[in-house]
Amino acid sequence: MLLILLGVLILHLIILLLLIISTAASTWTVSGDTSTDLWYSCANSNGGYHCKPASNEDWIQAVQALMILSLLFCFFALIAFVFQLFKLVKGGRFFFTAIFQILASLFVMCAAIIYTVMSPDSNTGASFGYAYVLAWVAFPLCLISGLIYIVLRKKE
Repeated sequence: MLLILLGVLILHLIILLLLIISTAASTWTVSGDTSTDLWYSCANSNGGYHCKPASNEDWIQAVQALMILSLLFCFFALIAFVFQLFKLVKGGRFFFTAIFQILASLFVMCAAIIYTVMSPDSNTGASFGYAYVLAWVAFPLCLISGLIYIVLRKKE
């Protein structure tokens, strides 16, 4: 049982790390010397790296908000898991943690879908960067983690 709990905890920490990197990294879209993320659009020109704030369009603000919400819900799920680990009655299930984790997975999925559909650089030959891919990788891992929390029972 201890190994299962340790495995779930490590999976949760990996998911949290993926969400932090995908939210903060500057490569959601890459095209030649330019890279765009949720916060800035940067270009490598004239021997320097110049950044300007991301657009103020509603869709990018929705993606920003959803990624931050997914990060917060994943973090709160981790805190809830540790709390429930010590305070939950024997034989109880980790439903509270599972709800937070599944909500985090839905938020990151919605953010990635909105970015995929609304990305302005999709017609200019730009490709999606590693931060975008990490967000998509975090989605199924987060969902699987939430389902594991539903099934997981505190040992009697």
